[in-house]
Amino acid sequence: MSETIELTVQAEDHGSRIDKYISDNIEQLTRSAVQGLLEKGNILVGGKSVSKNYKLRAGDTVTVEIPEPEPMDAQPEDIPLDIVYEDDDLLVVNKPKGMVVHPAHGHYTGTLVNALLHHCGESLSGINGVIRPGIVHRIDRFTSGLLIVAKNDESHQHLAQQIKEHSFTREYEAVACGHFKQTEGTVDAPIGRHKTDRKKMCVTYENSRNAVTHYTVLHQYGGYAHVKLRLETGRTHQIRVHLSYIGHPVLGDDVYGKPYKGIEGQCLHARKIGFIHPSTGEYMEFTSDLPDYFQAVLRKLEKT
Repeated sequence: MSETIELTVQAEDHGSRIDKYISDNIEQLTRSAVQGLLEKGNILVGGKSVSKNYKLRAGDTVTVEIPEPEPMDAQPEDIPLDIVYEDDDLLVVNKPKGMVVHPAHGHYTGTLVNALLHHCGESLSGINGVIRPGIVHRIDRFTSGLLIVAKNDESHQHLAQQIKEHSFTREYEAVACGHFKQTEGTVDAPIGRHKTDRKKMCVTYENSRNAVTHYTVLHQYGGYAHVKLRLETGRTHQIRVHLSYIGHPVLGDDVYGKPYKGIEGQCLHARKIGFIHPSTGEYMEFTSDLPDYFQAVLRKLEKT
């Protein structure tokens, strides 16, 4: 099914080009994709078609109709994988910072799925279709660390149920901004899509889902902190949104905080994952060492 999104231009966006404005506010659309939709008449301003260089005015109502995506088979690519564990039912992968998990607008190649298709062949679950085969859960492009991949539908369903029941262990480590007054705590605040910026999530009580994050400060470096986080739920951008909500955005997060010189994207690592094996019933747990970029940030903070 197609999706229709309506945006109201705010005063700060007055004078912006429409193609840039939409790509900045709708996560799944690149600027070139927006230009294509403009040419097809899928984007209207005040009910009328406009050109790609149209300059928006405060108060304009922009209606974007995103057509149903055409089926696309992700192609196998010989990309090295850091596999922590593998058997006939699943594998645990240590994803590097910067790698996209599955193909999407602007990222059709070089993704984790492309690498998995080369490594596993047809031995991946099909529950999430041809774009996301085997993907039980995902982590953001600029988040590094562990995620689990299912090789068959039975394993996928079993693992997904554990996530739904909150019995699936997911622990992260991050460098957060600011001085924490409490060394540990819980953020219990619902998360939903931002009303005006479609690329962002936010804490909201409208059209939202409950979200719970537990945190522990491992070390305080003046105006920054090394923090361990445990997810009780798994909403989109949950850790990044929750830490920003309490005034401690993840270092380098240019969406919910601000960039940090020397790293691209947020300083966030999926450190530990634990689950009940779908075939053996055994609880399994894996950890991943902090990657080089994360350790470099900590060393820099130690000197400040």
